[in-house]
Amino acid sequence: MLIGGKEFDFDKHFYIMGILNVTPDSFSDGGKYYDMDSALFRVEEMISEGADIIDVGGESTRPGHQKISEDFEMYRVVPVIEAIKKKFDIPISLDTYKYKVARAGIKAGVDLINDIWGLKWDSLNNEGDINDDSVNFAMAKEIANGKVPCCLMHNRDVEGDTKESYVNFVGDVINDMKDTVDIALDFGIAKENIMLDPGIGFAKDCEQNLVMMNNLEKLCQLGYPVLLGSSRKSMIGLTLDLPTDERMEGTVATSVIGYQKGCRIFRVHDVKENRRAIQMTEAILNS
Repeated sequence: MLIGGKEFDFDKHFYIMGILNVTPDSFSDGGKYYDMDSALFRVEEMISEGADIIDVGGESTRPGHQKISEDFEMYRVVPVIEAIKKKFDIPISLDTYKYKVARAGIKAGVDLINDIWGLKWDSLNNEGDINDDSVNFAMAKEIANGKVPCCLMHNRDVEGDTKESYVNFVGDVINDMKDTVDIALDFGIAKENIMLDPGIGFAKDCEQNLVMMNNLEKLCQLGYPVLLGSSRKSMIGLTLDLPTDERMEGTVATSVIGYQKGCRIFRVHDVKENRRAIQMTEAILNS
């Protein structure tokens, strides 16, 4: 997969995506990198620790997060994207599910769109005519028109008990992801520009997140690169009874398991520690 002019060979290597939240309220590092100087310092730090790509997010997607307007999200992310592009030679991912933000990001130089709704947000939340093709699957159209790669995450519009949303949990997740891939291909996104994300922490309770972690190979079997985004998430906090700032070791464990199951790109807060652990895992498994 070509991302930002750099070749990502997921058959032979693993890669680290460093998280840069330019938000005041993200669950783990909200407010730390909200101003330009601290954001650029953090990018430089993550690059020195071995990040292969930087994932910029302008809206927190933690449970109970405060949604913001497209304009405000663009106000947060576009200047940061442009500044990173000017100062560093590293691919940039934009974490957004809003097609207008994706459009602005691509114009600003973003190399990958990371969509937590797997291209389904527009059709699920179209307040107008449900048959309005100008809005339905608009994100898929933006990505196809921009000719950029995308990471498509599993998610569901779930209220209350997540168990009631599934009949056969793992099978349902895989089928949901197949639907997402079909949308991508139908709207012209090239197969080689698609990676998938199991959506740890989204529309799943703690037990379901653990089950998904233990069945990641089934998602990998769909034939697309799989990104694992488990860093510091509630699954780790609930399992180990730890606050967000003490979940690094638990995250490393999920990264190692994820690599063994077939994941090859890891979206993390703690770049150095996860890279070292996965590198050691890779060396052992390839010996």
